Amino acid sequence: MCNILKLEVFLTILIVAVTASAHSTTRANEDTALEVKIDQVVNEYMSADKIPGVSLAVLRSGKIVLLKSYGLANVELEVPVKPETIFQSGSIGKQFTAAAIMILVQDGKISLGDKISKYIPDVPLTWKDITVWNLLTQTSGLGDYPADIDLRRDYTEDQYFASFKKAPLDFLPGSKWNYSNVGYVVLGILIRKVTGKFYGDFLQERIFKPLNMTTARIISEEDIVPNRAAGYRLVGGELKNQEWVSPTTDSTADGSLYLSILDLAKWDAALYTVTPLTQTSRNRMWNRARLTDGTSKGYGFGWHILDLYGHHIVMHGGAWQGFKSQIVRFLDSEVTIIFLANSWETHDFKFARALAATIYPEFALPHVKVAQDPDLKVTALIRRALMQISKGQLDEKLFTLGARAAINRNLKDLQATLNGFSLPVAVVSSSEFIENGIDDHLPMYRYLLTDMGNSIRCTVKLSLDSKVSSVELRSLMTDL
Repeated sequence: MCNILKLEVFLTILIVAVTASAHSTTRANEDTALEVKIDQVVNEYMSADKIPGVSLAVLRSGKIVLLKSYGLANVELEVPVKPETIFQSGSIGKQFTAAAIMILVQDGKISLGDKISKYIPDVPLTWKDITVWNLLTQTSGLGDYPADIDLRRDYTEDQYFASFKKAPLDFLPGSKWNYSNVGYVVLGILIRKVTGKFYGDFLQERIFKPLNMTTARIISEEDIVPNRAAGYRLVGGELKNQEWVSPTTDSTADGSLYLSILDLAKWDAALYTVTPLTQTSRNRMWNRARLTDGTSKGYGFGWHILDLYGHHIVMHGGAWQGFKSQIVRFLDSEVTIIFLANSWETHDFKFARALAATIYPEFALPHVKVAQDPDLKVTALIRRALMQISKGQLDEKLFTLGARAAINRNLKDLQATLNGFSLPVAVVSSSEFIENGIDDHLPMYRYLLTDMGNSIRCTVKLSLDSKVSSVELRSLMTDL
């Protein structure tokens, strides 16, 4: 009887071992197949968008399953990208500013419902109802940088704030949503008011050092920064270095960080733990902003929140000084995709979606052949027109009388389509040219607008005096 029991135990252990080995082999094969798909996508986009270098990671439950480096970190010196290569964050940095605020909430130093006037006493009267929550969720009514801010000049925080106060609010706090870099700069100022520390020092103390994010830091072109990538842009099809901005412009809390892919992998892993953010804090960060009219916007605290093809996703991108980036976290399956690229021409939403499709085929992009844009001035004009439509503000100098009448009749539908994108300004500004021609004797232009869940074909006709005479937006998702 004892021998039979021993045999049963042995067989059970053997079955478990064989099963585990089979699962391990299957997972290894899946990861190899994924790497092949990822390589194909990255190489395709690097070629199409003329991206010098890319750093990429795929993680599962906070553990790296794929870590890849492609191309050059510095074209002039022919330095290849490696996992330690440091890129500029762009607005991915907003989630760290938001995390710093939530740490202060956890510490009992501030409350989300507090009016910011509690911490920054000299706010204008029109700001009296702006709360910490409004700044985090982009519902404050604050806009983008005022026209009098020169990105090549150095400003103190007080000088920034003085300029921000002069600009009127775009809407009453909480009534609408509008992506605002200024709102996050103000959060950085608030962190100093509460802690007495520069927000970058607070990030080092409470996030970067505890998580061993050893190369994460505020941007500095003066310091010697090992493994720093250069940022690039295209001018007339020719590769150029990034445009220069002042040191203080590169230090604000709306997205001025140096990060490597290894830093972001450690950050992703930490988001499965209670350090530095508790589960309660993460739930708050990943909760959709509810407006005063009862509607909601898919934005939390420094994260876009999307439900696409049965997946619950939090994500954010960055675009700054010749760099583009994205972090996409599939909360239901605990899969994260991160990429850092050193080219302003990177179509970041489209790139992120193509990478997601290597794991989840339902994210596949429509088969639309794009072409070289023959007239960048026309494209810039059309982008301005689309942004005006999204805000419901049509300039008579930009639209014909007939176009304004037609657009106003269908304004709600057009706005819903454009504002359905994760971030309208980013998607519209990275639109891709498809074709041009003549229709009804008028010049006609077509573009592809894409983000993680939407693909829209935009057809615009111009009058003979170069005003927008008609706009048509057609979803391509039914063509998949």
